[in-house]
Amino acid sequence: MAAALLITGTVGAGKTSVAEAAGDLLAAAAVPHAVIDLDWLRRAWPAPPDDPFNGGLTMRDLRAVAADFTAAGAERLVPAGVVESRAERRAHEEVLGVPLAVCRVHVELREVHRRLRARHSLDPQGLDRHLKRARELASILDEARVADFAVDGTEGLPAQVAARVVEAWQAG
Repeated sequence: MAAALLITGTVGAGKTSVAEAAGDLLAAAAVPHAVIDLDWLRRAWPAPPDDPFNGGLTMRDLRAVAADFTAAGAERLVPAGVVESRAERRAHEEVLGVPLAVCRVHVELREVHRRLRARHSLDPQGLDRHLKRARELASILDEARVADFAVDGTEGLPAQVAARVVEAWQAG
């Protein structure tokens, strides 16, 4: 039976990198899977005024992409993106169409800021926006408690963090 592991966290936590590395681990174990970057599914401009993060578009795209991947034989889906509420989590599980586990990759805010400064070294406006969003998301995710488990991603390469994520998922 197919299943999904959604990797969430603040901006700069390494969600996509960890998901890609988790995909590598699943491939090494010969587990048919698909890694899905939710940010790319929502990347369209302009966003509707009442949906600044293109949530509706993301969910429509995710439904189609997940169905295609499972029809093609994927037994594990590994989406990476921000999930800010229990309602949003339920919506993700519904559109994925398979049981969902959620892992929060938790990274200390000072490390998130360091990563964001490196990522946006030539983009001061983007840096300011992402630093602010990281602080907001840390509070939102702490309060919302959408994750089934959390893994510390403050230190270590994405492959090391992914190994801890996959191990915790399989143990759960």
